[in-house]
Amino acid sequence: MRPIIFCDFDGTITKSDNIVAIMKQFADEVTAPIKDAVLNKEISIREGVGRMFAQIDSGLREQIIEFVVENAELRKGFEDFVDYTKQQGIPFYVVSGGIDFFVEPMINGIVNHEELFCNSADFSSEHIQILWPYSCDKECSNDCGCCKPTVIRKLAHDGDFKIVIGDSITDLEAAKMADLVLARDFLIDLCEKDGIKYQSFETFHDCINIIKKKLEVRV
Repeated sequence: MRPIIFCDFDGTITKSDNIVAIMKQFADEVTAPIKDAVLNKEISIREGVGRMFAQIDSGLREQIIEFVVENAELRKGFEDFVDYTKQQGIPFYVVSGGIDFFVEPMINGIVNHEELFCNSADFSSEHIQILWPYSCDKECSNDCGCCKPTVIRKLAHDGDFKIVIGDSITDLEAAKMADLVLARDFLIDLCEKDGIKYQSFETFHDCINIIKKKLEVRV
């Protein structure tokens, strides 16, 4: 069984959720109820993210990028973790509900472009419009936006040992498909509620140690 890793970005690779931070900084009052509706599963992730960004002027693009780059912080050990996957020949993909214009600057030089799956944005209108290049396939009806289960079905082979790393509701459906879930924050609560086995982590050095032990046991 070949190990293959699918890792979230916001709140996982970074120490905080950048979409939440962007909304608080640029459109807090009008987007807070939308965010809560997503977390409470009252509306889909795709609808919620699209509606939140639609509240922000397209002219703020560069300010948003600058804000994320200056304020977001990569979780400790991430670069070592990526190096570990390369050394071990483990396929590693970042699958994110975030948007390319602020995700890419944060991981440029660490993760290759072809290893990143996320949403994109159109700034040609007055307000930001989110595009969905990795929307749900016919096996998913959750209206995910960037559909992590769809990406997993596309990239993983039968018999692969699927490892999912995440922190929030956007990772729940992927966690249901995983052989090993590394979880933190809200994803822990969701896994416990749904009876999904997981191991918690704080740094990517924790992730390295957990995966090493798990692969040793499997061998």
